[in-house]
Amino acid sequence: MITLRDDQIEAVNKLQNGNILCGDTGSGKSLVSIAYYYKINGGIIENGQMKKRMFNPCDLVIITTAKKRDTCEWEHELMNIWMHSNPEFNIYSNNVIIDSWNNIGKYRNIKDAFFIFDEQRVVGSGAWVKAFYDITKRNKWILLSATPGDRWEDYIPVFVANGFYRNKTEFTFEHLIYDHHVKYPKVIRYLGEKRLERLRNQILVDIAYSPCTTQHHETIVVDYDRDLYKSVIRNRTSPYKKIKLMGRIIDKPIDNASEFCSILRRISNSSPERLNIVDKILEKFDRVIIFYNFDFELEDLRNHDWGDKEVAECNGHKHDPCPTSDKWVYLLQYNAGNEAWNCITTNCMIFYSENYSYRIMKQASGRIDRSNSPYTDLYYWHIRTMSSIDVQINRALVNKKKFNTATFYKRVMAVNKPKERKIA
Repeated sequence: MITLRDDQIEAVNKLQNGNILCGDTGSGKSLVSIAYYYKINGGIIENGQMKKRMFNPCDLVIITTAKKRDTCEWEHELMNIWMHSNPEFNIYSNNVIIDSWNNIGKYRNIKDAFFIFDEQRVVGSGAWVKAFYDITKRNKWILLSATPGDRWEDYIPVFVANGFYRNKTEFTFEHLIYDHHVKYPKVIRYLGEKRLERLRNQILVDIAYSPCTTQHHETIVVDYDRDLYKSVIRNRTSPYKKIKLMGRIIDKPIDNASEFCSILRRISNSSPERLNIVDKILEKFDRVIIFYNFDFELEDLRNHDWGDKEVAECNGHKHDPCPTSDKWVYLLQYNAGNEAWNCITTNCMIFYSENYSYRIMKQASGRIDRSNSPYTDLYYWHIRTMSSIDVQINRALVNKKKFNTATFYKRVMAVNKPKERKIA
């Protein structure tokens, strides 16, 4: 039986229906949410332990990531209150469902249950958000997240579900000012931010967790092909794609801001010096996790000589588990490996390139920063260049924001306008 820490008990006592339980990775959000469900169903917590049986608890539905569902992480947490998704191992007669966000639509008609939404996925106005609205009207619920939102727009579904606004349209009318001189929706200013801060504070419940680990972040700057980088900005063409025009093979013109940024990142991130830095780090650590962004980086990492180390990878192509040998390298694509798993057998992580999102970087860092880690000091190595795009990405991350490709493209194009020819 796990004993709740004082900060976890405090969070349980503060939680209310419709709250966001916020805590760093490894702070025990899952356990706190289970303890809250236990409490509102008649359970009593004494000295940090859940001892008394609940009386006729309501149905429990946990919406989580597919990886957490498949690895049965939530099943281990539920054992603390003698519950299980398999009726044979559940001492209560209630239903316990654990499923992924992809299947949230299947549960929109359930009533009088308790929902735990694990990891923030209710952003925007798509099918998941619509199902979320239907569920929250008929059931009690809380949401778990280490990083609830990068922008005020990320809070819209939760604000609406709590009844602060009738819908997204009302929120937009009251708080968002758009730039009408661009083709895409771009917020340039927020109105009534004091009210937004008050509403956010009303629903956020933090776990005041003081980790036993210390994170050490080191940035290593490497060089890149500056001439090719400048050429792309000047000519606005891709050196990696060719087209045939009037019998000649030329570089393909760049179509949009996203492609422009991807090409600049490929130039910045293709230096062989990155792998040399990785080798130097591997001289100090036997087990290393490497996060990367793009397939071309994966090819470089795949083709590298790792010596006697076991190599595994998790991405859109493969889903290898974390190695368990004495010496290994685990290659992780950010979108595939930034959440829903943890590793306490290493204290070293390399960011082969940084991600656009502060939230994703934070989640990725937490994979080795766990409360049960045997390590006190954790080492994170950030490899980047001094190219304009890497500098701006890093600036966004320092400010806990998400790098905006469209804004970056607009700024670069404004500075590098082609010179007009003067007619004599």
